[in-house]
Amino acid sequence: MTHKPLHNFHIPVMGLAYTIDSPIRVAQYGISSVISIIDDEILEKMKNFYSKKFSLDYLGISTKTEDYRAKRITAYLDMVDDIVNEKFESFKQEITRNKEALKNFIAILPNTSDLKSRLQNLVNQKDNLGSNIKNFIENNLKPGSIDVNIMTKVDKDNYKKDQQLPVIFNDAHASLRGFAQSKLSSSMVLSAGMNPRLYSYIEEFDDFFPDEKGILKKKIILKVSDFRSAMIQGNFLAKKGLWISEYRVESGLNCGGHAFATEGMLLGPIMEEFKQKKNDLIQSAHALMITALEQKGKHTVSEPLEMKITVQGGVGTSEEHEFLLENYNVDSVGWGSPFLLVPEATSVDTETRNLLLKSGEKDFYLSNISPLGVPFNTVRGTSNELLKEQKESAGKYGSSCPKKLLALSKEFSPQGTCTASKKYQDIKLKELQTDPELTAEEFSKRKTEITDKACLCVGLVNAAYMEQNLEIKGEKQGVVICPGPNLAFFDREVSLSEMVQHIYGNANILPDNQRPNMFINELKMYVDYLKKEISNSSVQITNSQTKKWNTFKKNVLEGIEYYHHMFHTSTFFKSGLNTIELQLQEHKLILTAIEIPQAEK
Repeated sequence: MTHKPLHNFHIPVMGLAYTIDSPIRVAQYGISSVISIIDDEILEKMKNFYSKKFSLDYLGISTKTEDYRAKRITAYLDMVDDIVNEKFESFKQEITRNKEALKNFIAILPNTSDLKSRLQNLVNQKDNLGSNIKNFIENNLKPGSIDVNIMTKVDKDNYKKDQQLPVIFNDAHASLRGFAQSKLSSSMVLSAGMNPRLYSYIEEFDDFFPDEKGILKKKIILKVSDFRSAMIQGNFLAKKGLWISEYRVESGLNCGGHAFATEGMLLGPIMEEFKQKKNDLIQSAHALMITALEQKGKHTVSEPLEMKITVQGGVGTSEEHEFLLENYNVDSVGWGSPFLLVPEATSVDTETRNLLLKSGEKDFYLSNISPLGVPFNTVRGTSNELLKEQKESAGKYGSSCPKKLLALSKEFSPQGTCTASKKYQDIKLKELQTDPELTAEEFSKRKTEITDKACLCVGLVNAAYMEQNLEIKGEKQGVVICPGPNLAFFDREVSLSEMVQHIYGNANILPDNQRPNMFINELKMYVDYLKKEISNSSVQITNSQTKKWNTFKKNVLEGIEYYHHMFHTSTFFKSGLNTIELQLQEHKLILTAIEIPQAEK
């Protein structure tokens, strides 16, 4: 029996561990969330922690075990599934017996939900209340999905002694296998772009192909930032007989974690293209998929399978939430960073949560701290930043690099080195010191570029250890956190119920500060991004740089025109329309005034 999800929002993956146990916390209420499964060490520690807490008999898996990464991931996901199902069963019993609990549950369902009105009617009935409600709940409720996230780029080669292991033991490959071999029936979110080798590996597992009834036990979700990339990746997988069940569109800059800026394409026009061309995605993939399934001798599907379009990045009000659902016909909206302020939903230590509460717009920024070399959203004043400053004032740079998940630079060793490691930074700083050509200014700039990098593998999981009082071994690294800039407008800790009611417009947790509309906020980020790109550019401007910036500027200007029309014709955002108009004009003027440097002849 297929049920529609109870909610029209989801909690996306955050960092390596901020949503590590979110399904255990929220899935019984029908809320879907996403676990990062790249770091097997934190999964193993959390499995041991929860195994004790719920008296389960999951055994420890040591690093000496053959294929330990995948086995740890499978065991953790199986355990989460067990706990979620157990909590869901007791939750159903509770709301069957306790009218107050049932009313509280009804209060957090979407106002547009058919389920909400039917439950409300049952509560208002006088006769057979118990048995009617019990039957209804049994037939209509299901827990939220326990989805997983794999960052496709985090796929380091692994070695045993000095022998390179086969590709299937690479980090992302092992994570994929760990999910594929688990008993979950849920989705795998692939983010950070295309990894053809990893995508081809999905073919090895039957759960990703339709069964005789056309049902997928395990689904694929692609996180994308534009339509073209969705079409290319979707067709690539369809040629292997694999179906994309959901395209999760994320704002290029108005999101948490790594920021992959588009070529100036703004979220509104991107969503418009998905709305207009969704059918092209479906038809194109379906035709390719049928051919591939026939060639493989697998069960074919005469009709295209379900394909969802969802969106996330910078959403902050119920009006924005509703607008995205209605205007672009999306199936769900991702609410990430605001959930960092909900202790019931995410794994954050008290000190870091307090830092988020008091941080304002100027404290959230796009940093260069990621060893992946991609801009990374973070906030000033984290314990990681403070510890790093203390070390640097003593002339010490870089991290001990215990996990090596991001040891992807092959510059000094075939086994890879992380650019945030002490080993890497010491060599690079030595090179700098022996370069007689550098001016003091260039030396300082290059030194900052090298030493900016922070150890994300440890920094992004420490909050979860600290929250549960688990022992943290090794060098003190503190916490790195990667919220989206939208979090600047939220300033208090709230309960899960309050946050959900805020999303659905039945409560308001935002202070009365002048929070700009999400589309305006993103537009400002793109204008600032272009200005920064130009001012940080190298001395020698090339033709391709000039061309890239011109395209970027042109796309942003076209986005502004699209918004002029969209805001005027929409029934939403009427109360703030004058302000929005002025802001669009202002950003257009700033953008028009930006001069694109010409390539030197």
